[in-house]
Amino acid sequence: MSNVVISDAIKYIGADDKTLDLFESQYAIPNGVSYNSYVILDEKIAVMDTIDARKTEEWKANLEEVLAGRKPDYLIISHLEPDHAANIQLFAEMYPEAKLVASAKAVSMLPQFFEIDRLSERTIAVKEGDALSLGTHTLQFVMAPMVHWPEVMVEYEQSEKVLFSADGFGKFGALDVDEDWDCEARRYYFNIVGKYGNQVQALLKKAAGLDIQTICPLHGPVLKENLGYYIGKYLTWSSYEAEDDGVLVAYASIHGNTKKAAEKMKEILEEKGAKKVAITDLSRDDMAEAVEDAFRYDKLVLAAASYDAGVFPPMEDFLNRLSHKAYQNRKVALIENGSWAPSAGRVMKGMLEGMKNITLCENSVTIKSTMKEDTVKGMETLAEELLA
Repeated sequence: MSNVVISDAIKYIGADDKTLDLFESQYAIPNGVSYNSYVILDEKIAVMDTIDARKTEEWKANLEEVLAGRKPDYLIISHLEPDHAANIQLFAEMYPEAKLVASAKAVSMLPQFFEIDRLSERTIAVKEGDALSLGTHTLQFVMAPMVHWPEVMVEYEQSEKVLFSADGFGKFGALDVDEDWDCEARRYYFNIVGKYGNQVQALLKKAAGLDIQTICPLHGPVLKENLGYYIGKYLTWSSYEAEDDGVLVAYASIHGNTKKAAEKMKEILEEKGAKKVAITDLSRDDMAEAVEDAFRYDKLVLAAASYDAGVFPPMEDFLNRLSHKAYQNRKVALIENGSWAPSAGRVMKGMLEGMKNITLCENSVTIKSTMKEDTVKGMETLAEELLA
């Protein structure tokens, strides 16, 4: 079992997964991911969520070790996504007297996933502000619809001041990996929760009224120190404000000519005083990281080749993802390349027009096949406008 320590009464029973290639079948996780589950030991015992089916046996062994022969009274179901809920039916069969506690929406969705005997007798549907006493510990339920599914709730344990935050404050990466929290938490947030900033803001307002000393998420490390820092990050991310003053240059190049222009643009931006310039190859680099960086910085340069009277598909994919995640409040510059009928700029502009509060630079640059002296001058003018 992991050596995560929360308190004498609150135990960690989750597991690391370092063999999964893609989280949610789309996000690369080179350092794995943790599936977190917890147990509160008191006069009554509450198990806080289950974990992914890939780690069922480890979770079951951890649970039985912590219970030491006792039987749990409740399974608290924060979120029905299979990486957290896969073992609900197993739990129900192992402990037929235990009650399943969830939001009304989660209760209604349970039969979509499981066939549990006497389900209606065994479920307790809770609503905003309801509380469940376990003895010296009391769980207060806070509804968090669309963070990032409609049935989600979080739980606040009043005596030890612990927030069980569901997918909130989660990150990629196994617990035994020593890595920067910000980077993988940001990539996790924008790619999974990013669309629902307003709902996250609503939850943060509720959380502001609670005295939180520990945050126990369903992925990533338990947070015990400097909680204001993590909450501050979530306030920034969920408000769609830029985290840093900088530029992401994102390019989609077929034969390398647009790549050369993008690299030259990075050089020009740095010469003209940009504080930070990141660059990403949309054909080869991690797309989720590109999305993360687009939200991180306040300015974006899009450089793309024309393709089939449109735009090269990696750029189209990138812009679709930004649109899906509600990209907004940014300044954007366009560079297109086209050998006979440049079309990338028109398509990129059209896709950006569907996003909120995007300031598009009046200048743009068109390259005809390869970068020339006049296109470099055009990029210098574009860089000045972008940084103004």
